[in-house]
Amino acid sequence: MDEKTMALIRTAALILLLSLTACHKTPPQHGRSAPAVEGDWTLPYGKWEFAFLTPEALPATVTHVRIVDTAGYLNSFNTLDGTHSDPNIVGTWSDKSRSGSVYFNKVSHPPQYMIFCWDSIIDMKTYETSLFFPPEVWQKMKTPASYKARSGNTVWYKTMLFGLAPEGKVRVWLQDVGNHPNYPVPVTDLKTVSGEELTVCRGITKSDFSYGYDQDIKDFIKGKTYPYGSW
Repeated sequence: MDEKTMALIRTAALILLLSLTACHKTPPQHGRSAPAVEGDWTLPYGKWEFAFLTPEALPATVTHVRIVDTAGYLNSFNTLDGTHSDPNIVGTWSDKSRSGSVYFNKVSHPPQYMIFCWDSIIDMKTYETSLFFPPEVWQKMKTPASYKARSGNTVWYKTMLFGLAPEGKVRVWLQDVGNHPNYPVPVTDLKTVSGEELTVCRGITKSDFSYGYDQDIKDFIKGKTYPYGSW
């Protein structure tokens, strides 16, 4: 990544944090908040989607998302699609995981920077994760795969998956089709904090951690050693 691009991305993050941290409870839904990167990053399929998933019986809930896209717009989400628990993810990630239906989590241009708030039910903590996306990710999202789907349709990397695991661990992929493995997204400066280090996510939790675990969680973690897998 060249210095000019990196400067633009970091400017986006700085403006995002400084302008919106003070009003994190009721942020504006959309707004121009940072310079656009060079080039036309319009996507040939319209909007890309993002989805969150967790390992089986290790639930989490995403409560708020902010994305600065390559057009320089801030996309802010308080209403989000549910976090999907994947029964095929037990003990370690699967590169064949797929998202469910996506209705709300959609953006018009590839992401420069993202920050999201999530409540880990298994950890009984609120986490704040921030990360940057390099230009190679934007290019991947604009380029069709070299093969077709079984239906004969063009395959686009238009769904981004975020895996949320115990201890605040986060993994990111672009979803593929069929037996093709998902593409690991080479994010940079991925950081997850909790407790006193929360900024944007302070005070917006929607989970009552005092409730404790449901029976299916108790059954799953019985006899296991935290963090219940290798992530």
